[in-house]
Amino acid sequence: MAQDGSMESAAARYELALDTLSSLITKRSRADSSNKGDRFDLLFDYLKILELEEPISQMKIIHVAGTKGKGSTCTFAESILRNCGFRTGLFTSPHLIDIRERFRLNGVEICEEKFLEYFWWCYNRLKEKTNDDVPMPTFFRFLALLAFKIFAAEQVDVAILEVGLGGKFDATNVVQTPIVCGISSLGYDHMEILGNTLGEIAGEKAGIFKYRIPTFTVPQPDEAMHVLEEKASKLNVHLQVAHPLDASLLNGLNLALEGEHQYLNAGLAVALCSTWLQRTGHSITNLNRTGSLPEQFIKGLTTATLQGRAQIVHDQFTDIENPGDMVFYLDGAHSPESMEACAKWFSLAIKEDNQLSNLNYQAQDYTESSNEVAQKHMEERSKKDTAQILLFNCMSVRDPQLLLPRLMRMCASHGVCFKKALFVPNISVYHKVGSHALPTTDPQVDLSWQFALQRVWENLMQDDKGGEVSNTDQVCEEVKDDSGMSVRSYENSSVFSSLPLAIKWLREAAQKDQFVRFQVLVTGSLHLVGDVLRLIKK
Repeated sequence: MAQDGSMESAAARYELALDTLSSLITKRSRADSSNKGDRFDLLFDYLKILELEEPISQMKIIHVAGTKGKGSTCTFAESILRNCGFRTGLFTSPHLIDIRERFRLNGVEICEEKFLEYFWWCYNRLKEKTNDDVPMPTFFRFLALLAFKIFAAEQVDVAILEVGLGGKFDATNVVQTPIVCGISSLGYDHMEILGNTLGEIAGEKAGIFKYRIPTFTVPQPDEAMHVLEEKASKLNVHLQVAHPLDASLLNGLNLALEGEHQYLNAGLAVALCSTWLQRTGHSITNLNRTGSLPEQFIKGLTTATLQGRAQIVHDQFTDIENPGDMVFYLDGAHSPESMEACAKWFSLAIKEDNQLSNLNYQAQDYTESSNEVAQKHMEERSKKDTAQILLFNCMSVRDPQLLLPRLMRMCASHGVCFKKALFVPNISVYHKVGSHALPTTDPQVDLSWQFALQRVWENLMQDDKGGEVSNTDQVCEEVKDDSGMSVRSYENSSVFSSLPLAIKWLREAAQKDQFVRFQVLVTGSLHLVGDVLRLIKK
């Protein structure tokens, strides 16, 4: 391996680490739990090999599980405690563009140099000491171990850990004595692993409860809350409900993460941080004062950043010639409840965007000599229409019959109807960790899942007409795309063989119709959101 300081060798070293990391992925989807490395007890062997038992026992940890909002809650908590002056470590999943996003030190993803140092230290030690009885850890378990190594070596004051999946058997649950635990909103997701009822799912999430460690949750459905309370009682856990943050406590500022549901996550983060501060012996002005928040808390809540959740990105490609022609609204919602929250956010965000565009145009300072120009601009702006487009994919273990109807109906209740839905396969694959370079499109890609999603969408669109889609209901146009693949297009939807082709179609449509602002909602999968961000931010 080249050791000189050139950019090429640095990129090569990073690619080698990613390829090596990819070798630990033993399954193509999260639904398969059959490989040998999934025995939970092995994690404690790995901790011994990496000499992490003592460092973890000394860490002052906030541990958060949940179905929806756990990443946002952890992000708020990290931002709050960083603004209180503490050195923070944040471990979240999944990443959107670069694996290093999962490991944040003081709010910034770990640099390549440090990532490589800690990666090879852990990997080489494990490779040397593992055997048939104690095999190499699987992908996510290795990442959790790496996070513990990074946070121990970097001597963080607080480590905030987001559970990857479930709770009881998640790799982060090797933590024995966290300072405080949190359970964000519970709902139906990963049922193939966690169970088919809210009670079963709540039982798995409650697996992070530790004897007498204070724990907070948000208001939950009765079935879930009953199980949480039962599990808490058995471990003598003081389980408290954190209520949504009162917006008036922010002194006129807005939460950094958009969407009404974020007030729920912010309320949980405030409770977790307040308890962490109290239990670690730190005092902050106004910490327990009713009706106010410490300044550090307000700054943390109003400056936190998290990609791919209620994120708005103006397409730079169309901006070159036609400012504002296309805007992407990205949200990694992938459960029925989060799909509703996403739809509500999108509906309100595009209305706000349209109003702001009008106001900005009207606020321009035209001189008397430019009145004619101003009039012309105003006339053009008043003609400018908007078109809402859905760009969607989800994992095949999810039920589109639970996701797409909720999305469509919530949008419709706010007067938003999609002109077209585009269904695409993800670029990211589950057996390879993505690099900075975009992977090439698979010419043999299987689009059967995208066609299934399209059928669900077309049936929803036809509901008002009193029947399901059949071959005679609509004209189905089959055309070849740039890759030679067949694309199935109906009036309301299209399937593209790759994401880049879908983006190309959108950009061409936006440039062709300059009197329409295209507002594109990207949702259903955090992998899809990450792929779109990589493409449009190139």
